[in-house]
Amino acid sequence: MKQQQTPTSEARAAGLTLRGIVKHFGPTRVLDGVDLDIRPGEFLTLVGPSGCGKSTLLRIIAGLEAQSAGSVTIGGRSVDALPPSERDVAMVFQSYALYPHMSVAANIASPLELRRLSLFERLPLLRWLSPRRPRVMREIMTEVRAMAGQLQLEGLLDRRPAQLSGGQRQRVALGRAMVRRPAAFLMDEPLSNLDAKLRVHMRTELAELHARLGATFVYVTHDQIEAMTMSDRVALMDKGRILQLGTPSELYDTPADVTVARFIGSPPINLLEVEASAGGVIRMAGLALRAPGPGRYTIGIRPEALHLGRAAPGLLAARLRRAENLGAEWLLHAETEEGAPLAIRMTAAEHAAADALIGQVLHLSASRAGVHLFGPDGRRVAVEAAVEAPA
Repeated sequence: MKQQQTPTSEARAAGLTLRGIVKHFGPTRVLDGVDLDIRPGEFLTLVGPSGCGKSTLLRIIAGLEAQSAGSVTIGGRSVDALPPSERDVAMVFQSYALYPHMSVAANIASPLELRRLSLFERLPLLRWLSPRRPRVMREIMTEVRAMAGQLQLEGLLDRRPAQLSGGQRQRVALGRAMVRRPAAFLMDEPLSNLDAKLRVHMRTELAELHARLGATFVYVTHDQIEAMTMSDRVALMDKGRILQLGTPSELYDTPADVTVARFIGSPPINLLEVEASAGGVIRMAGLALRAPGPGRYTIGIRPEALHLGRAAPGLLAARLRRAENLGAEWLLHAETEEGAPLAIRMTAAEHAAADALIGQVLHLSASRAGVHLFGPDGRRVAVEAAVEAPA
């Protein structure tokens, strides 16, 4: 999870408030009454599967799309009637959207030139007639060089985007957004075009950048690892609605429903259908859970909550199908007697002690902390009591 740090530079952050945001594309309802409060200086991530509406919501905040209903407030003022240029936000796109014919310095400087120079002062020939243009450009380039220093781009200012790596282009796109000092940064899957190693590096850079700036970041991704490692809070979306809003730990430790539990966690949570007795007791993997009442439930067990044991009544039996060596840990893929897939994560020492073989039947117990119970409607239900199952 992201470590909280104190901003080292003056922050001009603004809170964002969304109320009843609805968006239709023809007959398709893409956003279904979204309410969201984003605190000043917060790093909030919108995460969810493709098509859940997260990028559309970001574009509505930016003013690039108009909502069908609802309101957007930035820094305490309604921006529903304002164009993107007047909303005081900066957007970083997945494709970087750099000007290919311009140098790095010119790309970063472009929003400042648009703000501080008149149309006359920007025209190719007439601009040289302006007596104030040289002074304004010197001021702009001073800010550009300072921003390049923050992003370690000092030696690249004369290059064009085609001469840069993917990570360098991403930093240029960030610099162009940052140099405006907006009230909020909006980022639409900015790391998706990078290779795996560079994504890890850029996650760290973005988290540290947020800590330095103290600005409000609204970040969109379908990658739960990005959401869990960088965010103060995460809003998990599905089918145009926010299913759960909370810290990364809250979403992982107390998922609101099966969809959240399934999406957050890698490998995904194990989900098994179970039957509660007339007294509401569910026995599974060495545990006895007291459900609200009898009936069918879904039990969720995190892969790291499963432990190998000796054959005994009440343990969960599963046949090992495949084992992945991840270095410091192993990921075992097994199958229950009913044919349900099961993932077990364990340390290398645990795996060596078990000497697990493909095709072997494993006997598994579960730690209570990694077990969740969901009702027929998919919502998480409270377990009234937990007692040890009889041996």
